[in-house]
Amino acid sequence: MPFLDRIGIDFGRRVAVEDAVAIAARNGVKYIDVQADIAPNALECFDEARCAAVREACAANGIHLGLHTLSGVNVAEISPFLRDAADAYLKAYVDLAVRLAADWVVVHGGYHFTSCREIRKAASLERLKRIVGYAEEKEVLLQLENLNGEPQRAEVHYLPDTLEDTIWYFEQIKSPNLKWAFTINHAHYDPIGIAGFVDGVGLARCDEVRVADNNGEYELHMHPGTGTVDFVDMFRRIEGAGFDGHYMCGWGTVDQMLEGRTYLVERAREAGVVGAS
Repeated sequence: MPFLDRIGIDFGRRVAVEDAVAIAARNGVKYIDVQADIAPNALECFDEARCAAVREACAANGIHLGLHTLSGVNVAEISPFLRDAADAYLKAYVDLAVRLAADWVVVHGGYHFTSCREIRKAASLERLKRIVGYAEEKEVLLQLENLNGEPQRAEVHYLPDTLEDTIWYFEQIKSPNLKWAFTINHAHYDPIGIAGFVDGVGLARCDEVRVADNNGEYELHMHPGTGTVDFVDMFRRIEGAGFDGHYMCGWGTVDQMLEGRTYLVERAREAGVVGAS
């Protein structure tokens, strides 16, 4: 497979999923992510006719569709009513994945406030265990994303945002239906960097590598080549560790991501990646 075919586009909520599929088809993109929280892809708007049309369009164009839950929904929720809502939210995404024949659903561990880290981390784990069990029943693949670290003195922190916590979740949930969505720009400004995450977690459970550049200091999703990520080294390490899955662009506009795929192929070629010619 040409390496370019392994580089996808995260459309998020920028366009309707039907338009995302059409844009992908016109540009030879084989992997796409969409968010289904609000218009134009509000989850409750997917009736059977719309689902069937999306399934057929993806199949006809050889496009792999993924769904991406919103990191702002707190999977570590502990409050009455909201606890049930967080469960229902994740379950609804799994159900939509079945109806759309989506290949994966990206999930998160939620977030905690410094004074209640342990109780929220425990709630996060139990909720993810429940949704993984449900995904197993429905034969849906989930991807857990490593999120961005915040300054040490910040009150709010995502889960998982460190190597230690990323490893912890996968040690606690040993299921073939939970894989890793490795976001390299989140790892880049951690003190251990991308290399530390690759070496520490390993890529055996990695199903997707999410790509953007970063300034090495704080949370940014920058166009590749405008920050400080060494993409040649990144590709050399990730491909050298045996990763053969897809990459997902996540920055800027759709046109900027389409343009950035060429830059990524050029860096992969410098790294000696097979198919990057």
